[in-house]
Amino acid sequence: MGKGRLEAFSDGVIAIIITIMVLEMKVPHGEDLSAVWSLYPVFISYALSFFHVGIYWNNHHHMLHAVNRVDGAALWANLHLLFWLSLVPFTTGFMGENHFAPFTVAFYGANMLMCAFAYFILARVLIRGNGKDSGLGQAVGNYRKEWFSLIVYTSAVLIAYWHPIIAIVLYYAVGMFWLIPDKRIEKARRG
Repeated sequence: MGKGRLEAFSDGVIAIIITIMVLEMKVPHGEDLSAVWSLYPVFISYALSFFHVGIYWNNHHHMLHAVNRVDGAALWANLHLLFWLSLVPFTTGFMGENHFAPFTVAFYGANMLMCAFAYFILARVLIRGNGKDSGLGQAVGNYRKEWFSLIVYTSAVLIAYWHPIIAIVLYYAVGMFWLIPDKRIEKARRG
């Protein structure tokens, strides 16, 4: 099966996720800077989530360009990833509206952990379907980046109960690690 429909569907779902997140941000009641400032937790949560969802969209795009075909297992693995991404607006709002309370930060992190795990599964399924010699198979290799992300997210979820701000910094750190499209995939596509 070609990968075009999978890409188009995923792009549409991710666009809807981002739209839902921004629509969840309510206009402040008041007409001065203090009214806007009272919403800083909501905006910071939104920015963190927009950043992560954008990174998933970008890396998903690059990952699919490194394979030639998708099979039924890849379709299900992709839906698994989209399921966890679709929960991001909820966990974002929960964290922001509750001013980064420890449980809400841990809950958000658990959502990010599941997104990372689903992305890891999708990569493995795509490699299995396209072969270890495929562009993606050669690029990903030992999954170091993926394991790093899973370990940091897990640690941050636990840390969130005692130091929610440190957990949020760790969530940003994982995003920064993936900010530039995976150079392993870029190199494999060029080579």
